[in-house]
Amino acid sequence: MPGALKTQVAANISPLAGKPAPPEMLIDPARIEREYFERRPDLGEPDQMVRFGTSGHRGTSLRGSFNEAHILAITQAICDYRAAHGTNGPLYMGKDTHALSAPAQRTALEVLAANRVESIIQRNDAVTPTPVISRAILVYNRARKNHCADGIVITPSHNPPQDGGFKYNPANGGPADTHTTKWIEDRANELLRSGNAGVKRMPFASALRTGATHQQDFVLPYVEDLRNVVDVDAIRTSGLKLGVDPLGGAARPYWEPINSIYKLDIHVVNPVIDPTFSFMTVDHDGQIRMDCSSPFAMARLVGLKHQYQVAFANDPDSDRHGIVTPSAGLLNRKDRGQQQHHRQSRAKARPPAHRGAGRI
Repeated sequence: MPGALKTQVAANISPLAGKPAPPEMLIDPARIEREYFERRPDLGEPDQMVRFGTSGHRGTSLRGSFNEAHILAITQAICDYRAAHGTNGPLYMGKDTHALSAPAQRTALEVLAANRVESIIQRNDAVTPTPVISRAILVYNRARKNHCADGIVITPSHNPPQDGGFKYNPANGGPADTHTTKWIEDRANELLRSGNAGVKRMPFASALRTGATHQQDFVLPYVEDLRNVVDVDAIRTSGLKLGVDPLGGAARPYWEPINSIYKLDIHVVNPVIDPTFSFMTVDHDGQIRMDCSSPFAMARLVGLKHQYQVAFANDPDSDRHGIVTPSAGLLNRKDRGQQQHHRQSRAKARPPAHRGAGRI
């Protein structure tokens, strides 16, 4: 890297990067939730309308871009999309550990139940990673041509604690394509502009009591299915000492069952779930961000690299991962790409296995 460019890059890095987040940087979850319910978006501001990125809408209640009005409109738009496209199976819903995820799930369930959409959530109001929802959709839809399932995942991914996100997964289990998201976005904004007059809704307590809302365990079916896509016997017999940091995310409840069922030597180095993400080290730009590809956000795990033969982390909804080794520290994308190629080459040499567990 040329000297001038290196100096410019260094100048853009926050002096807090890689250091523990100071208390004054932490969010107030109560305020975040209060703004979610009380603040109304300014429909004259484009940034406060529904805007889908990678399969979903993201914003923050503090800026009027992720509030109850948005979730009412988006959920009703998803119900309308399902009706228009013949999707009438169950809808699997998961949420991560961001402060806005739980209130958004409550809002969504009120709308889904009023629209008589059969919704399935993790029991005990617990969190669920994105790959678990994808797997549930695929397992339900296996060999089906009609009455197919789809899903919603409430997560802003690796983004800051004040953010919320709301994603739609169609019957293929993956992120919705741009045609689908444009349909939902346009319909949601139409509803917003009408003051959500076209939104069907019932009280949350009533939504839970209806026959439309079901609670079940997603954890054990997912964990037990991992053996069909991961060579856990090879991991166990290798004797590897592994470290895992869920970064306070939805994968946290999954690692202990994985350890117990498969008798692996996995150490969860950070078991804390905290919507302020106060345990994080600050990212390059002075923000708290659970980015497992950032050496600044991953500084704590990198600092433990000599304690484990391999260590890794997930972002809050577990659709990203970062890998740490004693010799290299945090592997960059090129290193991970080479590892992925090696794994795929080995997989091609093995007989095909049952597919369905997704990634975590």
